[in-house]
Amino acid sequence: MILSPGSERKLLGVHPRLVSIVRRAARITDLPFRVTCGVRTPEQQLVLFKAGATHTLRSRHLTGHAVDLAAEVGGKVAWDWPLYAKLNAVMQQAAGLSHLSLDWGGDWTNLKDGPHWQLPWKEYPAKERAAP
Repeated sequence: MILSPGSERKLLGVHPRLVSIVRRAARITDLPFRVTCGVRTPEQQLVLFKAGATHTLRSRHLTGHAVDLAAEVGGKVAWDWPLYAKLNAVMQQAAGLSHLSLDWGGDWTNLKDGPHWQLPWKEYPAKERAAP
């Protein structure tokens, strides 16, 4: 699979290592997906926070250390949980092939976020944007 131009645009400003994982996952998966979110502004994060779509104002999206992906079935976005577990397996495989670590929001205990992947805080503690 090749990422769509829209998905590639949403990777602008995302940390290059995370971009490489997403692109590699696209090449090795049989489950089509699209990038729905890369970098967010503080204003965008605040809107999502007020809407209850996120529980933090300290998102890794603010620094380019996170992406949200949506699985596709028949060319349409699908939110069935097993698809995200399958997509996570591909993302983890892609990260492993690059000798990188990756955190999945589906593993969180408080608020499971199946469409969310991020570079680990411990390895990437950046407080500013990862890329221009």
